[in-house]
Amino acid sequence: MTKDQHPGGPSGPSRRRLLGAAGAAGAAGLALGAAGGALGAAAAAEPPTALSTVGSSSVPFHGAHQPGITEPAQAHGHLLALDLAPGAGRKEAAALLRRWSRTAEALMAGEAPSSRLHDTGVALDAGPSSLTVTLGFGRTFFDRTGLAARRPAALAPLPPFSADELDAKRSDGDLWVQIGADDALVAFHALRALQREAAGTARVRWQMNGFNRSPGATASPRTARNLMGQVDGTNNPKETDEDFERRVFVPAGGDPEWMAGGSYAVVRRIRMLLDDWERVPPAEQEEVIGRRKSDGAPLSGGSETTPVDLAKRNADGELAVAADAHVRVSAPETNGGAAMLRRSFSYHDGFRDDGAPDAGLLFVAWQADPLRGFVPVQRKLDRGDALSRFVRHEASALFAVPGGARRGEYVGQRLLEG
Repeated sequence: MTKDQHPGGPSGPSRRRLLGAAGAAGAAGLALGAAGGALGAAAAAEPPTALSTVGSSSVPFHGAHQPGITEPAQAHGHLLALDLAPGAGRKEAAALLRRWSRTAEALMAGEAPSSRLHDTGVALDAGPSSLTVTLGFGRTFFDRTGLAARRPAALAPLPPFSADELDAKRSDGDLWVQIGADDALVAFHALRALQREAAGTARVRWQMNGFNRSPGATASPRTARNLMGQVDGTNNPKETDEDFERRVFVPAGGDPEWMAGGSYAVVRRIRMLLDDWERVPPAEQEEVIGRRKSDGAPLSGGSETTPVDLAKRNADGELAVAADAHVRVSAPETNGGAAMLRRSFSYHDGFRDDGAPDAGLLFVAWQADPLRGFVPVQRKLDRGDALSRFVRHEASALFAVPGGARRGEYVGQRLLEG
């Protein structure tokens, strides 16, 4: 899913070249100061020791699916929704998607974008750092581009949920951009480049910034934790599952055909009431979730990856996993097999007027059909999830994310030119 690339060439220096040059110069100065002469020259010729391989990791732009769906969530993320400017229609939208695709392809390869605009140079000395750019369309996009007849039925508005406290200004949008990278400057560089390319065609409706654990922060790969300190994502569908593609991606020949290889992203800003949560004893927190906090193992026993035994009872006859525990209420077994691929970011936007942290989860869930994935699960959670008293759903959106672009194609071309 990731590979090391070494771009560069006649189009000019790559963003990464400066770091190597600086490292070589530093090595030369150090060697000459210590030994001088031929010995110093020999030492200076040795390549600098790499600090890390994180920056050199890259994700291909082209493929059957867009990047940023099945790749591990990066350390830094930006979610951005835009509305088309007055007077902008299908032609202008196609030109924007063409510019965005060209820019994303270059940046994901660690190259400076070829653009009508001067590059900002924010990430001039960095590698691609697993950068991904994912593009999608909101329901209103199809009305504003004269494509209402080609709008997918699966893009119908999400039903209201009783626990929702949604801010319309931070919800929905004509266009959606998801950016992820393992370096904050690389992520910001992509955000700024795409936002600048949209000038005159689309205006920012809302933008949210998120983060995850940095690669290499643990001795071995581990499931991430959310801001409640809980291991989050254990029960995600896995690419090795027989039904993974069917659950996450729209099949070829599906309706509409232009969505083949695509997916639907449900985006929710979920504020965590951390002051309330942190007053709860750890044992009670575990009962709310249904998993041990220390290692993510289900309270029914085993290790983190052991399937939850929803029927198991303790010696006192009580269910090992409580009837309203989050893992029970959200489990596919209790929702007719409904499942989605969660690929979220944590966020912290400072402190509220009452001193409580404005922090939580930028929930992003991928599925082939939100009416079979997110909706039934959220309805069940809405009726009786022990976690619900510690969270607030404050923004919501649903986007159709088309399949990946083939070489020579831009994202969404099959819709906009089909």
